[in-house]
Amino acid sequence: QEEVESVVSMLVEQARTLSRSGMKKHLRVLPMYAGLPASEQMKVFERISHGVRKVVVATNIAETSITINGMSFVIDCGFVKLRAYDPKRAIESLVVVPISQASANQRAGRSGRNRSGQCYRLYTEEDFHKLPPSTVPEMQRSNLSPVILQLKALGIDNVLRFHFLSPPPAQSMVQALELLYALGGLDKHCRLTDPLGVRMAEFPLNPMFAKMLLESGNFGCSAEILSIAAMMQIQKVLVIPPNQKSQAAREHRKFAVQEGDHLTMLNLFEAFIKFNKSSHWCQQHFLNYKGLMRAVTVREQLKKLLGKFKVPKNSSEGDPDPILRCIVSGFFGNAAKLHSSGVYRTVRDGHELHIHPTSVLYAEKPPNWVIFSEVVQTSKYYMRDVTAVESAWLLELAPHFYQQGTVC
Repeated sequence: QEEVESVVSMLVEQARTLSRSGMKKHLRVLPMYAGLPASEQMKVFERISHGVRKVVVATNIAETSITINGMSFVIDCGFVKLRAYDPKRAIESLVVVPISQASANQRAGRSGRNRSGQCYRLYTEEDFHKLPPSTVPEMQRSNLSPVILQLKALGIDNVLRFHFLSPPPAQSMVQALELLYALGGLDKHCRLTDPLGVRMAEFPLNPMFAKMLLESGNFGCSAEILSIAAMMQIQKVLVIPPNQKSQAAREHRKFAVQEGDHLTMLNLFEAFIKFNKSSHWCQQHFLNYKGLMRAVTVREQLKKLLGKFKVPKNSSEGDPDPILRCIVSGFFGNAAKLHSSGVYRTVRDGHELHIHPTSVLYAEKPPNWVIFSEVVQTSKYYMRDVTAVESAWLLELAPHFYQQGTVC
């Protein structure tokens, strides 16, 4: 998303420069990615007037998901951003990797769907032949804890001997079992616990979110945690138009709080509800209306599950501490400590991390301790959805996972 919007901005600026130099054809530059509001996505299919050239900057959503009539040229950068799990770091992250030959052929096929076309690959033929024939199956590059939880719920106890179509790495299996045990979803014999593990398996979410939701009633903040969990499932809530970045940032700052991104998302969701789920209000504040409506739907679904499990309905009434402690109860495995060098390191393994520039904590004085929802890898490993926490909460809520010396 960030890369797409950045390229769109550069092309728009370049088009203005060329226009002033006398270029006759105008450029209509449009972004295309999954998190883009539907109204913006539909613009790529609109017919354009004579004398205008349409340029679509897209993620790999354009490989197979859509066909845009009239496309004559494709420029293939040769890379893709994939979600991958690193069992050595015990971190799931978004990484930029070379595409496969199959993906390269799909991209080339986007040109000339209904007219002759060409594909320009920004890599050599020699490099093409070095690419893997196909993309690594998701089963072999994902956090397996949700899969194992589901297999256990289906009565498949010996998951290590399960015949996967694409067998995952053994280390990923072990890491997933360790995480589920730490969350309380499995016992020491790797059996599904009852009731916690059984209930976690019913949530269509990462087990960390499931644990957080199921504990929310005990912390007295189930209403707030429902909203936070729903918002964290939405890919893109903040809208940042290339030509209105400063205005968008100013509006978004109105919802920001010093505790971090999770409570900022809670503020945003509650404001959306307060203003009657207004699409006009979303436009004024540069927010994705359809994304927020999707969060409302997800919240209702999660609320029904909590009701099924008789999780108490309660609210922290504006007190942030119960909410933050509840988040830690699910995401204690994603904790990082600020070191004297100015970088964060994961508590258990010491891997270097940085706060993502989109976080509300990025430009602030860095807190000593944080938890995060996910990691994105570009030139560095960046934490996203970051919240400041107390080290004492890690010892209190996950003493089995951390030792006294590691969080002091």
